[in-house]
Amino acid sequence: MSEDKTAAAGSAPRYEPYGWVQWPDHHWMSYQFRRGLGETQQGGGSISECFLAASRMVPGDKESWHKEWTRVAESNRIRGDEAEAKGHIETAKNCWIRATDFYRNAEFWLASDDPRRMETFDKCESCFQKAGKYFSPRLEKIEIPYEGGSVLHAYYLKSNVGGEKQPVLISFGGLDSFKEELYFMVAEGALKRGISCLLVDGPGQGGTIRREKIYTRYDYEVPVGYCIDYLESRQDIDTSRIAVSGSSMGGYYAARAGSCEPRLAATISHGAVWSVYDNWQNRADDHGLVDHIIWGTNASDIHDARQKLEKFTLEGVLEKMTCPYLIVHGGHDVLGVKQASKVYDYAREAGVNVTMKLVTEEETGADHCQHDNPTIGQEYMMDWLADQFGIDQRKLL
Repeated sequence: MSEDKTAAAGSAPRYEPYGWVQWPDHHWMSYQFRRGLGETQQGGGSISECFLAASRMVPGDKESWHKEWTRVAESNRIRGDEAEAKGHIETAKNCWIRATDFYRNAEFWLASDDPRRMETFDKCESCFQKAGKYFSPRLEKIEIPYEGGSVLHAYYLKSNVGGEKQPVLISFGGLDSFKEELYFMVAEGALKRGISCLLVDGPGQGGTIRREKIYTRYDYEVPVGYCIDYLESRQDIDTSRIAVSGSSMGGYYAARAGSCEPRLAATISHGAVWSVYDNWQNRADDHGLVDHIIWGTNASDIHDARQKLEKFTLEGVLEKMTCPYLIVHGGHDVLGVKQASKVYDYAREAGVNVTMKLVTEEETGADHCQHDNPTIGQEYMMDWLADQFGIDQRKLL
């Protein structure tokens, strides 16, 4: 085969063990496309609209990425508004939910100081909240009291099958995911199993970094503690059954909190991270997510960010965990499996009640946080959590 033909073949869209690769020459953009594509099966868009948007993009061009995701997001938002005006509530809700994730996609590559970023994020939140008015039970928009009179932005979703006093999952994203996306990644599975959800933009995430200018911190048991304080103020919570989950970099946050916050009854790392610093110390300065890590740590550049990440490790911490602990990790995770294995081995040797599920390519869901198949990730995590909470799912039917 000639060099030109080899290059053409290498650039063709294809399926890999970790899922669909839309633009093989643009790794990180293909990864983000796969992320949005996978969430369609949880209602976060439609398959055809994803491929329609991709067909209009210039591969690797962040401006066209923003333009085309915004285009399908706006279409769904407008259609949802029109459907609501006609009383077509199910259609309206579906459209707004799709628009939520399309706006999340559209915002992704914008610079932190680009005015379009806040505008797009506002629309993402607005669409989710409009849909949430028609959830049963209705979505609750929450501001959790935090340090210095500031707040953490969050949503509370109560299960419609969980009874009067429900167990609760506190859920965080990671470096670049926020509370609206957690609905597609985590919450739907929990709610169907009788577990309420507190979806939180913690320090360095979503509305909390965008509106409060609160950046990430290594000791995530502190914001988790504020979340538990809030939950304990409610009358519809079983305070003996509060769990925490974190996805991607949130896998570190959750494990740290589960080790240091004794009020937690279970912990889930949706993607395990031994050391955030180790993940970044040898990565290229032009890494695809470098802008996110600089912004989230409030650093001046990537070298400053690396210094700020030195304390983000589970060494000397994880052995303090006393609650059951689950790791769900993709077998072909874009960040690899070495760190996840280290977390598991360290926890097991320390006597932690730890379980690890490595999702294989044959199952699908082998990508980072099961972005290629988020449903299977939810099934593994939420069945385990339901078992920890003593929930007999047969009685929920």
